[in-house]
Amino acid sequence: MLPVLTPSQMAAVDAAAPEPIDELIDRAGRAVARVALDMLGGSYGRVVVVIAGKGNNGADGRVAAAVLRRRGVQVKIFDAAALPATLPSACLVIDAAYGTGFRGEWLAPDVGTTPVLAVDVPSGVDALTGVASGHVLRADCTVTFQAMKTGLLFGDGALLAGRIEVADIGLGLPMVDQHLLGAADVMAWWPRRATDAHKWRGAVRVIGGSKGMVGAARLCAEAAARGGAGLVKLSVPGQSIETRPEIVQHEVPNAGWAAEVLADINRFNALAIGPGLGRGNQTMAAVLETISAAPVPIVIDGDGLFALASDDRSPSALLSRRRAPTVLTPHDGEFRTLTGALPGNNRVSAARSLAADTGCTVLLKGPTTVVAASDGEVLLVDRGDERLATAGTGDVLTGLVAVGLAAGLSGLHAAAAAAWVHADAACRCPSAGLLAGDLVDVLHAVLTGLR
Repeated sequence: MLPVLTPSQMAAVDAAAPEPIDELIDRAGRAVARVALDMLGGSYGRVVVVIAGKGNNGADGRVAAAVLRRRGVQVKIFDAAALPATLPSACLVIDAAYGTGFRGEWLAPDVGTTPVLAVDVPSGVDALTGVASGHVLRADCTVTFQAMKTGLLFGDGALLAGRIEVADIGLGLPMVDQHLLGAADVMAWWPRRATDAHKWRGAVRVIGGSKGMVGAARLCAEAAARGGAGLVKLSVPGQSIETRPEIVQHEVPNAGWAAEVLADINRFNALAIGPGLGRGNQTMAAVLETISAAPVPIVIDGDGLFALASDDRSPSALLSRRRAPTVLTPHDGEFRTLTGALPGNNRVSAARSLAADTGCTVLLKGPTTVVAASDGEVLLVDRGDERLATAGTGDVLTGLVAVGLAAGLSGLHAAAAAAWVHADAACRCPSAGLLAGDLVDVLHAVLTGLR
């Protein structure tokens, strides 16, 4: 997993370093120069413009300029505080104007079509939230030091940073409480069927669907089956639906179904509840009764989250009494329903707060998905893209989280690994026209790839 630091955490790392600041600046500048030479494809006849501020970020840029000059590159340095409106023609612009400590607004010059290499973060991007102020240069590549910064993964920062290179400059890191998930982590965690496995090992129960919304339940159940559950049992209150024959269906009444679901819940290793379930009063009451009494790990999505918010008690009053792992999977609107406010720019802080209040793992959906445990540990998943912003993809994700929980993963690992698998499935689909069902169809390829 790749460590991810906030600006204040990075400042503490810098302050604790035994090396003098000049030594660290020299290492950082040399790292910038190495990436610049890679981007240039050589040094002969190349021209580089460096925008250098007055702080350490600017000092990194000046060291890079000196290294490039020694390699035969023609370098022009411009003071960030006295820039022309348009920079002269060059092969590369190095943006070393302002770093992680910048506050305020910066108006970048016009660089035309010249590629840009940003130092630590694109100047003008808040290194905590990713919010950009003023006119910010869009980088083709950002070289950041020792650890990823949160602002490179969210908001404008994720769009402006380009390819990200993390350069090791020899700083020791403390215990880090947030990481970016990679394929190797998912490979280590995602459940594999044992040679002596049987269908009840890793069995998943799904409660979802209602009139006009049966597709949500079908997608959730089929994703759980494709994702590795030994057996999936689906109940759509009041009806039986068309789905794959491998999905076991158990009919329950429209209302008062909690007791019937709970009667054999101990046979299952995880429960997914809420996708497309509806919001009638009797349905909401059955959801709350089931969540309160079920002794197995639960992933709660969609109308299940609405039921929690509609209860006379706060969500934390019910959820904090649960002993088995519980995962909540809100998008921004559902987060507001649960808490009364949108997540805001600091999405990590928002997810952590809800996780701490409820004692649950919170999977906050977004371009970069935040998965926060109740103890404050955070895993981030930036694998997905806009292809996942279509109806039904969240139901697929819920089924995958249930697979992880049923295999005995912690809420944090189950949710984060499921988010990565879900996103990788989208990456294997066409760039346009993705339907949620397409994700289910490529899950076998994703899981085969992990093995």
